Amino acid sequence: MDTQNVIYRLRTKNGLSQEALAEKAFVTRQAVSRWENGETVPNTETLKILSRLFNVSINTLLGAPRELICQCCGMPLQDEIIGRNADGSLNEDYCQWCLADGTYTYSNMDELIEVCARNMAGENVTEEQARAYLRETLPKLDYWKRYEELGDGGEFDAFKKGLIEEINALHIEGMPTLERLNALVGQYVNLEFRLPGGAKVRFLDDKTTYLGNQLESEIVPGLYFGVIANMDFILICTYEGNGANPELIVYRKR
Repeated sequence: MDTQNVIYRLRTKNGLSQEALAEKAFVTRQAVSRWENGETVPNTETLKILSRLFNVSINTLLGAPRELICQCCGMPLQDEIIGRNADGSLNEDYCQWCLADGTYTYSNMDELIEVCARNMAGENVTEEQARAYLRETLPKLDYWKRYEELGDGGEFDAFKKGLIEEINALHIEGMPTLERLNALVGQYVNLEFRLPGGAKVRFLDDKTTYLGNQLESEIVPGLYFGVIANMDFILICTYEGNGANPELIVYRKR
């Protein structure tokens, strides 16, 4: 699909007239008409505005001429999982697990390989095969080639270390010592809890990237502890396989 059809589809999908889109994009209605007729293409600054307005990548607006790959973990990128800069704009170089609100979440390649290998393993790929592929692929990606330039000097790692110590200091019965926090996107871990009064509530934002991990109970077979945290709170819960029967254990403001 080329740019003219992409813009038309997004405009009509969002219920906007050409005049309304022109107002939001700070251009004339005639400019929108020329885009949709294929006579012109929005300039770079207008593409950034349209990307924010429609929550899609500039690559999508241009008809997806490039295959986007996360330059940290190597994952193919679709608009739904692209990471965001500190100002909320999409960053087409990273997934939302590797870049959250302008913060790079991984500084240790071996740690990232372990996380990715477990997720890649399946019927046709073993964890060791996945590790071998990642060990060969990741050093070629821009983030790892430019790590000294892009890294924060260990600031985020220090934050994670302090957060791990804070969580372990809670001494939750049956929960193993937490050793690692991984990037987790809200929509995949946003369990629904039943409150004492019977109401049900979710505590996470589906589009936000958090830090967390899953730990198997040391006491009850088949029971797992879920840990989710960020700068504002710590959430610890238990659940059975596939997130069944979740129970909130700790929800603590920081």
